Formats: sequence, C-alpha cells, structure tokens
Amino acid sequence: MALWHKLMVYTSEAVQHHGEPIHRAIVRRLRSAGLSGATTQRGIWGFHGDHAPHGDRLLQLGRHVPAVTIVIDTPDRIAAAFAVIDELTSERGLVTSEIVPAMRSSAGRAQRGGTRLATHHLPEDG
Repeated sequence: MALWHKLMVYTSEAVQHHGEPIHRAIVRRLRSAGLSGATTQRGIWGFHGDHAPHGDRLLQLGRHVPAVTIVIDTPDRIAAAFAVIDELTSERGLVTSEIVPAMRSSAGRAQRGGTRLATHHLPEDG
C-alpha cells in the first residue's frame, strides 16, 4: 500500500522572490521539478511571531494576507521538492510535511492512489 506525503508551505501574499509573489514562484518551480500538482490558498486573517494579526481590510492599499501552498505526492518527489522549497523559503516561510495514509486523485478515467489504508483498521461488520 502506497503512502503519500503532504508538503505545506505557509507564506504571505506580500512576500516576493525576485520580484514575483513567493507562492507563484513555489508553484512554478514545483511544476518544473515534476511534482504532480500544487495548490495555493489565500487566507483572510492570521499572525506569526510577534507581529499583530493581519489580513484583508477595507480601504487597504496593499494585500498582506496569509497564503499556504499544498502539495501531495510520493515521498520521493516530496523529498526532491525540499531543495526548491528550502531555497525559496530561506528568508521567510514555515514549511511542514506529514504522512498521508490515503489519497485518491481522479482526472477523467485516470485514477491515482486509493483509500484502502485509511480504512484498514475499521472492525468488520458482523
């Protein structure tokens, strides 16, 4: 049974890497590295360290909202992605990785993964 890894990179929409928002640079570089997919989600409010909570506000000139980029792939591909992530988040960002016991991806007739491992511990009906 295959195990999967989930990589999560927490940044801010305002953080730049060579003039490009860091979340865009992360997605672009992960795609070039051959990962199967990545999604960035924008938060509406958050804080880190000793900074005050921040996020979307009415009449705000610039956006300073949290962003998280999520990738689920094989352990080997996630391990290879760390070189990219370490480079891009060397100055700012929080990176986590965890084991995902079940993942199923569908794209038309193409299926990848499965949910068998997530239910293997359930008692038999009887």
